[in-house]
Amino acid sequence: MLNLSMRHLRYFDALARHGHFGRAAEDCAISQPALSMQIKELEDILGAPLVERGGRTIRLTALGEDFAARTHDILRAVDDLTDLVRARTGPLLGRLRIGVIPTIAPYLLPGLITALAQRFPGLDLRPREAITSRLIEDLHEGRLDTAIVALPVSEPGLTETPLFEEEFVLLRPEAEANFPIPSAEGLREMRLLLLEEGHCFRDQALAFCAPATPRDMMEGSSLSTLVQMVGAGLGVTLLPEMALPVETRSARVAVQRLRPPRPARSIGMVWRRANPLAQTLHSIATLVRDTALATPPTIPTATDHVARGPDLSPHSA
Repeated sequence: MLNLSMRHLRYFDALARHGHFGRAAEDCAISQPALSMQIKELEDILGAPLVERGGRTIRLTALGEDFAARTHDILRAVDDLTDLVRARTGPLLGRLRIGVIPTIAPYLLPGLITALAQRFPGLDLRPREAITSRLIEDLHEGRLDTAIVALPVSEPGLTETPLFEEEFVLLRPEAEANFPIPSAEGLREMRLLLLEEGHCFRDQALAFCAPATPRDMMEGSSLSTLVQMVGAGLGVTLLPEMALPVETRSARVAVQRLRPPRPARSIGMVWRRANPLAQTLHSIATLVRDTALATPPTIPTATDHVARGPDLSPHSA
């Protein structure tokens, strides 16, 4: 009988997913030499190589490919068994792997981490920030328990639980504070600053401008970058309400609520339907909703004069 351990399987699974000893070691929270030693030990136990070594990346052998697929299925089944026990034995304890998209994570996670620690003292929260497509992949593969994303995701096998609706507001340079609020058609004629491709918020912002695409667009890697670009006078952008208190605190920008029908998105939690923690995740979803809605930002309406970003901070009063 092969003397395999769960440690061997988890380390090899990480290496197969990352294709790189350094990244796999970081994922497993061990040193690269230690990971390499464990993989070599696994190969010695099997009596055959699993990895072709050479250069900065690795390639799996034919046996390694088959072994990786079976290993992943085993680890996912073991995790499901662990979750089943956790779900039946009282308060939520142990690890909770939760993914959050980048346009939500910086603004929701601080309050959510505090709320979860108070509600579930034995919880080991493992948050991960990534774009929606990566989070959905990790959910399907069992690397995440749940994720907070913009709905709908319309993925087979996933449960979607709506949490709240969030409007987008217009940010423009402070010098344009008294300019008229543009319609969707007028926004297409302006230089619109957007996130890079791959972010769902980019697609949602462009949908507001449909059917035409804005004539002049620039891209940024984060909402913080976009806000600072607006403050420098490079254009205008749309920002989710949740981000206002943080991102406009030190930016020389004007904020306007757009005219109806205003652009918005639905935020929700998703998880695998087969997840044994499903009932507990419904309770966590309620906690997420309460945390997000606890301190809504104040935004001027279409009939008001715009307010400078710093004045929207809840600490500025």
